[in-house]
Amino acid sequence: MIRIPTTLRLLPLCCFLLICSNHALSQTVKPVGKEVASATTVDSEKKPDQIRLKLTDGTLLVVDDAWESSQGIWYRQGGISHLVPRDRVKAVERTPRAQDKAVTEVQSVVQTATAQTGVFDKPAWIYLVGGARVEADSATELAAGVWYKRGSLSIFIERSRIDRIEPEDMEKVAESSGKKERGWSTGSQKLDALIRQNGNKYGVDPYLVFLVMEQESHFNTRVVSPKGAQGLMQLMPGTSARFGVRRPHDPSQNISGGTRYLKQLLDKFNNRVDLVLASYNAGEGAVIKYGHKVPPYRETRDYVKRISYRYQRKVATTKPKVVGNRSGATGGR
Repeated sequence: MIRIPTTLRLLPLCCFLLICSNHALSQTVKPVGKEVASATTVDSEKKPDQIRLKLTDGTLLVVDDAWESSQGIWYRQGGISHLVPRDRVKAVERTPRAQDKAVTEVQSVVQTATAQTGVFDKPAWIYLVGGARVEADSATELAAGVWYKRGSLSIFIERSRIDRIEPEDMEKVAESSGKKERGWSTGSQKLDALIRQNGNKYGVDPYLVFLVMEQESHFNTRVVSPKGAQGLMQLMPGTSARFGVRRPHDPSQNISGGTRYLKQLLDKFNNRVDLVLASYNAGEGAVIKYGHKVPPYRETRDYVKRISYRYQRKVATTKPKVVGNRSGATGGR
């Protein structure tokens, strides 16, 4: 009888156990792989928070990122960083993208509903529900609302707030006589009348008063800036006291004080609109400190550039009244 060594007898058993262990290992590894893949997919589907700037005029500005600094609120959009004055931003909202249905709809419209898009690549008026209107350098109309540009800002207005959009006919404006003033309105006949009355009374172009008011408060009588400026013309307490404004939230008193302040600045800086605007934003002392030039503050320079651009366009297409020489003789020191 041939005797088989114990090693050879155990060899089939070892092979069987090895096959069974490999099979069990393969069955164990597969679920782990699925779990890892599933977890990776879930993580990849997690999107960053949706960031929106809620401005004081009620508009929502969707941005890629936003942060606060000493100069104001910075935001990044499309790879470009912009600065917004702090008093123009009511809140910075951060919500998960999955919960932001309104933004999803806007993005969907931008990507798939190009047939419903109207592009205004020239200046246009955006008329809001309630009568107010906003002048835009350009605008893109979508099913969900309108993106419009003014200066360096891109702002979104929801469809529910918009009445209509009308392109500005620059040829008619250019051909109009000097007596025909370029159209503007706050949306309130009372405010329009107060602007014209005070402008004519104190010798300040009503359109300049309108532009300053729009930039300062967006025609909100109750707005108060973080620095304490109040009302339509955003008068600081010291300025209100200087011009006898006891109720800064009263439209009549506020517009009167703001117009008189503009008049004083026009007289002081020989009708240099850029220096007047710089003084209104940063203070007369800052303009004098930098040698009667616009101070090198980014907020102030953006402020001057934005209003000056719109005001000079109006001046170029109309025959402005000469205010400086006549007022300088009586109002100068």
